[in-house]
Amino acid sequence: MSGPHRLAGIVPDWPAPARVRAFSSTRTGGASRGPWRSFNLAGHVADDPEAVCRNRARLRRGLDLPEEPRWLPQRHTDQVVEADAEAAAAAAAGEPADGMVARAPGLVCAVLTADCVPVLLCDRAGAVVAAVHAGWRGTAAGVVEAGVRATGASPAALLAWLGPAIGSERYEVGAVVRDAALAGDPGARDAFRPAGPGRWRADLERLVRRRLARAGVGSVHGGGLCTASDPRRFFSHRRDGTTGRMATLVWIARG
Repeated sequence: MSGPHRLAGIVPDWPAPARVRAFSSTRTGGASRGPWRSFNLAGHVADDPEAVCRNRARLRRGLDLPEEPRWLPQRHTDQVVEADAEAAAAAAAGEPADGMVARAPGLVCAVLTADCVPVLLCDRAGAVVAAVHAGWRGTAAGVVEAGVRATGASPAALLAWLGPAIGSERYEVGAVVRDAALAGDPGARDAFRPAGPGRWRADLERLVRRRLARAGVGSVHGGGLCTASDPRRFFSHRRDGTTGRMATLVWIARG
């Protein structure tokens, strides 16, 4: 896959079939200015729309994408949709979703993040792929499990890859977040370390890994890159407030 070498980013290191292509962007190499500098791919964060269009065009060219990614109106839900014409119409109408599944070659699934965990899924045959946006609300709501179910594949046949997300050293939360996580997964207490009265340091990646394991996905790769700790490479909403978004994409190659 030669395309990603023309863009600054991360090519997932996972044992996916050759026909499965994936990429996770960084914040460098784009046209945006100010707090969105420079490769912001989100159109909902008050960046200059022309700059976002230029960045998305650069993404398509740099990765030699077969089509424009299917951008979702993400709202921290548990909704996962198919990457088809119906899903495109729903996205255009602003119907929220936080995951997308594709079974046909050439349909590009994408999620935007700036601290939440981007989760990619594929089966070992390369017949289905999915991208999921897993923040604490979506994870507590079951979006990870919804993504696994939406593939229609046996969980044991799935591979998962986790992209850059906020690390536990930079992610301090209150009781609302902890209680929401434990309500759906009482065993997740080990993902929270005390950080003061009523405060904890949350390991969002561990929460996602637990959800994948409980759903039956045993082959999980990636992780370990903290968005909040690396302002040169990554956007981080927790660190900066107003900021851009990276994209994590997966698709089945044509031909």
